[in-house]
Amino acid sequence: VQLQASGGGLVQAGGSRRLSCKVSGGTISSYVMGWFRQAPGKEREFVAAIHWSGESTYYANSVKGRFGISGDNAKNTVYLQMNNLKPEDTAVYYCAQSSKWSYYSSRIPREYDDWGQGTLVTVSS
Repeated sequence: VQLQASGGGLVQAGGSRRLSCKVSGGTISSYVMGWFRQAPGKEREFVAAIHWSGESTYYANSVKGRFGISGDNAKNTVYLQMNNLKPEDTAVYYCAQSSKWSYYSSRIPREYDDWGQGTLVTVSS
C-alpha cells in the first residue's frame, strides 16, 4: 500500500489549507487514517485521526476547533482541512494508516503501519 500526501505550501496566518492523502494499492475503508506533523527539531506529533466508518474522530487539543479530518471512501482519500492557521502549525504533515482504533493508539506513531512521504506546510506571520 502507498500513501501520497499533498496540498502543502505557504499560507499566511489566519488562512486555510486542505491536505489530501491518496491511498493506492489498498483501501481506507477498513482502516484508521491519521495525520501527524513534525516541526524542525521536534518529535512527530499527533494531529487527527478518523475511524474507517467516518463516524469517529480524534484531534489534538492544539488543533481542535480549527482542523477537520474527513474521508472519501470512493476516492480512497483522506483530507485534513486546516483553518485559522498559526505560525506554530508550520511542519511537515504526514498521513498514516493503522488497523487499531482507540483514543490512545490513534495518537501513537508506532501504532501506524504505513506512512506517506509528508507535505510541508509553512505558515507565515
